[in-house]
Amino acid sequence: MAENPPESTDTSTDYDVVLLVEQALSDADAQQVRSLHEGLDEPVTYHVLLPVDDAAAQIEAAMGSVTGHDLVPGPSIAVPPPDLAEIAKETRDRANADLEATLTALRTAGASAEGQVVSAEPIQALADKVKAIDGREAIILTRPHVVAEFFHVDWTSKARRKIGVPVLHLLEHENFDEQAGGGEGVSGV
Repeated sequence: MAENPPESTDTSTDYDVVLLVEQALSDADAQQVRSLHEGLDEPVTYHVLLPVDDAAAQIEAAMGSVTGHDLVPGPSIAVPPPDLAEIAKETRDRANADLEATLTALRTAGASAEGQVVSAEPIQALADKVKAIDGREAIILTRPHVVAEFFHVDWTSKARRKIGVPVLHLLEHENFDEQAGGGEGVSGV
């Protein structure tokens, strides 16, 4: 009696990429990210992390800029305290909408994508996600942050020190040529 041949075991695994984004990606951003992985033999899955801002910190920052901290006296009229719960809900709703827009843009570009809004410190959330899924690389998409980048306290610099996979920094809403021309976009793999 002949034995059944062993079942074919597919040893290929997904190429998991973790994206840390500051805001919703445009369709052009999604196409650009997707183009980085065209031609790979393994299927690519993007895991998007979008940090949600802390509502209390937003109020504190706004009030500080209105009053000029201790330099200018505050308004003499009584201002009702802000509803932090409402601001937190609005902030989370906006982050969820930005995440959905990003996932839609990636999927429209032909990518497999999933994501989540995170309230943890962004680089810790990135490191945790890379570890949890055995991510192969990380891509950080931000607006330009010249001062933070100069002092190496930006997300990309922190991520390179914290996680053990290649980290690529792209500027949102700029194509590869625009980023390379300004000298501050793509900051390494």
